[in-house]
Amino acid sequence: MTKILTVRHTTVYQYARPVYFGEHRLMFRPRDSHDIRLLDTSMKITPKAEVHYYHDPFNNSITVARFTKPSSELRLVSAFRIEHYGKLVSAYDLEPFAQTYPFVYDSEEFPDLMRSIERRYPDPDRKIYRWARQFLDPSGSTDTHRLLDSINRAIKAGFRYEQRNDPGTQDPLVTLRNASGTCRDYALFMMEAVRSLGLAARFVTGYLYDPSLDDDGEETVGSGATHAWVQIYLPGAGWVEFDPTNALIGGTNLIRVAVVREPSQAIPVKGAYEGGPDDYIGMSVEVTVTRRSNGRHE
Repeated sequence: MTKILTVRHTTVYQYARPVYFGEHRLMFRPRDSHDIRLLDTSMKITPKAEVHYYHDPFNNSITVARFTKPSSELRLVSAFRIEHYGKLVSAYDLEPFAQTYPFVYDSEEFPDLMRSIERRYPDPDRKIYRWARQFLDPSGSTDTHRLLDSINRAIKAGFRYEQRNDPGTQDPLVTLRNASGTCRDYALFMMEAVRSLGLAARFVTGYLYDPSLDDDGEETVGSGATHAWVQIYLPGAGWVEFDPTNALIGGTNLIRVAVVREPSQAIPVKGAYEGGPDDYIGMSVEVTVTRRSNGRHE
């Protein structure tokens, strides 16, 4: 079902005294695609900055901000409105050869998928691999949709979601051992799990629309902040969205901002300031995603 969503993302850094800021790299602009159409967007930066834009190697839109004046506060306010044509999982049509696992990617596509199949974290005892294999049919052939749906649901059902203010993403083996983590940790763990089965997976960061906020569905986890999930490449369907935090498939309420190979390549704000560690007081982030039919940003 088509819907118009408005996203407002405010990030504020506070300092004990005015400091000078180095160049900042921002990832806020959503990715236009066949299921998401950007209607309008705005970016307000305080203190004033000179900005330019480019696309990174993954075709994500990057805003570069350069500052000339010091300030005791850095405020970044990104707002945009999109038309979302979310695709339900039932609409995906896999190639016949990919409908059951295991399957082999087409020889023409495989070279471009290789880096998304490679595992990036050590698993010397093959714990993640064994965890993923529990969802395979012992008969030797497993329905591909059922396999990935089972993995997606098992993470939500068997792991404990917890917020963590520490930067970065924890090692997938830690996520498995503790059976807990953030949405970023869940996404990375699922990536490593399906990669261990030979499937191509990418890390996605963006926003989540929670229908319950508009009295339009069940509550979802991860709204009110940036969110993370996974894309898995399935022949005939392409890159399919899987959100293990909420056991969602298909991206109906997911708004992509960055698609990368590893989580460290998708940091919303990256930059530095000139000053001592005591100058930094803290930061706050506020994200709202609402459903609207008209209006523009002020």
